Amino acid sequence: MAIKKSELYSSLWASCDELRGGMDASQYKDYVLVMLFIKYISDKYAGVPYAPITVPKGASFKDMVKLKGNKDIGDHINKKIIGPIEKANKSLKKINVDFNDAEKLGNGDEMVKRLSNLIAIFEDPNLDFSKNKAEGDDILGDAYEYLMRHFATESGKSKGQFYTPAEVSRVMAKIIGINNKNTTASTTIYDPTCGSGSLLLKVADEAEKIVSIYGQEKDISTAALARMNMVLHNCPTAFIQCNGNSTLADPMIKDEKFRTFDFVVANPPFSYKAWSNGVNTSKYEIFDDYGIPPSKNGDYAFLLFIVRSLKSKTGKGAVILPHGVLFRGNSEADIRRNLILKGYIKGIIGLPANLFYGTGIPACIIVLDKENANNRKSVFMVDASKGFIKDGNKNRLLERDIHKIVDVFNKHTEIAGFSRIVPTSEIEEKEYNLNIPRYIDNQEKEDIQDIEAHLKGGIPNFDIEALQPYWDVYPTLKDELFATLKRKGYSQLKIDKEEIKNTIFSYSEFIDYGKKVIQVLEKWKKKNIPILKSLDKGFRPKVLIHKLSEDLLQTFANLQLIDKYSMYQHLMEYWNETMQDDAYVISEEGWQIGGGKAYRLIKKTKDTKTGKIKEAEVAGIDGIESKLIKPYLLINEYFLPEKKAIEALEEERDQTLISIDEMEEEHDCEEGLLAEAKNSKNKFTEASVKARLKEVQPFSGYEDEVKVLKDYLKLLTKLKKQNDKVKAAKYELEVKVWNKYKKLTEVQIKMLVVDRKWITTLESDLETEMQRISQRLTQRIKELTERYEFPMPSLIANVRLLEKKVNAHLKKMGFVWE
Repeated sequence: MAIKKSELYSSLWASCDELRGGMDASQYKDYVLVMLFIKYISDKYAGVPYAPITVPKGASFKDMVKLKGNKDIGDHINKKIIGPIEKANKSLKKINVDFNDAEKLGNGDEMVKRLSNLIAIFEDPNLDFSKNKAEGDDILGDAYEYLMRHFATESGKSKGQFYTPAEVSRVMAKIIGINNKNTTASTTIYDPTCGSGSLLLKVADEAEKIVSIYGQEKDISTAALARMNMVLHNCPTAFIQCNGNSTLADPMIKDEKFRTFDFVVANPPFSYKAWSNGVNTSKYEIFDDYGIPPSKNGDYAFLLFIVRSLKSKTGKGAVILPHGVLFRGNSEADIRRNLILKGYIKGIIGLPANLFYGTGIPACIIVLDKENANNRKSVFMVDASKGFIKDGNKNRLLERDIHKIVDVFNKHTEIAGFSRIVPTSEIEEKEYNLNIPRYIDNQEKEDIQDIEAHLKGGIPNFDIEALQPYWDVYPTLKDELFATLKRKGYSQLKIDKEEIKNTIFSYSEFIDYGKKVIQVLEKWKKKNIPILKSLDKGFRPKVLIHKLSEDLLQTFANLQLIDKYSMYQHLMEYWNETMQDDAYVISEEGWQIGGGKAYRLIKKTKDTKTGKIKEAEVAGIDGIESKLIKPYLLINEYFLPEKKAIEALEEERDQTLISIDEMEEEHDCEEGLLAEAKNSKNKFTEASVKARLKEVQPFSGYEDEVKVLKDYLKLLTKLKKQNDKVKAAKYELEVKVWNKYKKLTEVQIKMLVVDRKWITTLESDLETEMQRISQRLTQRIKELTERYEFPMPSLIANVRLLEKKVNAHLKKMGFVWE
């Protein structure tokens, strides 16, 4: 049975809980990821002839399971599992994780328990990685990346250097041109500061073909993570060099020559102060023709190293650096001028602040291209600094931000306030300062307060004309809303301000536009629903979402007001939250098994006395689970009358509960008629009320209390019967739903999943976008109306009137205001 990505992620993250406490995330990540790695290669390659990774006999995960509870478990993992795997695979040397470290894992029984529990988590049958991989998709690699992201977050500022956010990596991969059809197995990509290798892998993935991967990393543990990461992403032949020295001091050499590559990407440490340690600045021609970077700032040292690492006539690359490299002076200004004059800088992308785990400062991507460098007379600049969402204590690029950046950069599309082709001559005029705000003004236009309108009334026409995108779509709506004043340049609202929304929503042009938008979506549906329903086992989910999303962008490209990237974002969010899990289920199991099979959820409870685990089925509709089809889909499609009947019964019951609450509120007070009817726990129960009634009924003088007690009991009896009816109706529906799951045909499953689940969500998202459009227009018109609703003379007159009223009241009270 295939496991959903979300389930896989939560299972893996749960394993981290076993290790928290004795070390921080920067340390326990090593243990979890090594365990993940051994489980993966054991499932994929143990006993497989000619496999890219050798799993020696006696060193598989199954052999590790046998070590649970062993008093020497840590030492045995080191010597009997990791050691043989390292020895059998040269590319995996120096995994460098000690499972017998008492300082981190505890002494004696504490270590045995912690490691045994960690192994047990990976024993979960659902974590069978030999099955959890659709062709062309690497679920494990994605899970690895998921863990790396969380580890980087938990590690804090000083420990985040081993991970480049996936969103930024994807941008870099898509803009350097590696997806060119000429890419072959001999195409080389290189990262001189590769960390865990995530950036390298994103670039390799973008190539869509096998390429040759090279990386360098100074830290031994991080280099080990990179090697394992390559294996997990099906790139076992990648070469990751680690000599313990910085890349600048110990570059990658082949045949005693400085090695160059087709593509180079990097996220080097920002403003590294010790960059020059061990570096021979006159060697390898790295700094020739450019100049030597400042001794205490290595940004340009890494940039020039990357330039040198690119093949002389065709090399392309991208590097993440702090914004300071764009405008700092002295020797850096000279280097920047020389790079621009050589034509090596193809473009610059300014990123939002606080994206990276190692720093909160804003960074940029510098795109390098030696091809046609001699003819390059401009630099393409993109200011993407405002496209992000807050995610915890960090900022994050959204799917729409990534796609927009990539589209604009690759097509060199100029958008006011966002992107621009800047001639080299203009850069020369600004003394080769590349600070993006000098060339792109991304400031939002100030909302100007019109003094004349405040004094004399009316809405300035320039504010109304600023809404031109709406008037282009609704050409006569403006005249329906506004009347021109005799005073030149001003208008007034023709309707009551409370009627703005109704007028817009009911206007024929607004309704017609809504129909047009629906027609556009119908066009997309007509093309893609058959594709979705034709999916079969073994399809590639990542290819599917690429086709769906790109077609959605193209479909909405020429539609005014609705931003195509907003619709793209809706689809990608739903894909990440729900749809991709469904896609992987279908890819692994097909429609009938994956969609038609339902199962009962099992609740585990621990007996406090015996410590034994008890298992029991979860009762009710909530106890039914299916990987593709939640019970509510079946209920809404086949059992809507039953659902409404239950809702009616629940409404009747709720009314009875309200009556009970009202009676308690009225009579449950000091000396109230229900005050003595509570039990020892200060609660009303049928037994406690009957007991009180038995006490007072025989005596005179208690007639009012007796009546209230009897009425209260009637309500309790009524409530009990109503609860029984609701329970019986729900059980009847539960049985119907459970039986319906067993009878679902493949056609019905596809209809429920595609039409009722996936497409319905997208339709709802489109409606949300339509609401936003109308609300923005409504709010702006109302804002302008209220801003100039009361001109200054009327305000002054109103103040004088109020002043007279106050003085009159004061005079009546015997006070005279001088």
